[in-house]
Amino acid sequence: MELNLATQVALILAGLIFLWALLLGVWKFAQIAASPEGHAHVYVDIAHRAALMYSFATALLAVFVQFSAWPTWLNITALAVVVFFFVAAIASYCWHGALQDTTNQLQPLHPSTTGFMVALIIAEVGGSALILAGFIVEQARTW
Repeated sequence: MELNLATQVALILAGLIFLWALLLGVWKFAQIAASPEGHAHVYVDIAHRAALMYSFATALLAVFVQFSAWPTWLNITALAVVVFFFVAAIASYCWHGALQDTTNQLQPLHPSTTGFMVALIIAEVGGSALILAGFIVEQARTW
């Protein structure tokens, strides 16, 4: 079977996020090893875990776009929007982990943070729902 372009893009992005997660694991280990309490900064831990989860979420989206009823341009656009916010979230966790400036980026809640979170929710849920719908529509053709 040949992978379509959207699937190839999704799997490459999933692989890159996965490698990022592995490198974040090295950072986390270094902080754990250097800490008297044996803990990494909370946002280093969150960045590591989020990157692992987002890499596999992106790989799951690859399966959906491979077997989608939607055109390639729509799948790639939805995928790009979703993955952009995956990466932005991981990057913000890395930023706070590097600065060690907070243990809760949502407190105090700033209006720009609220705006970003609303955009993230709409983009991740909406984009993923669109991709899943394309998969379901294509599968329904065989029922």
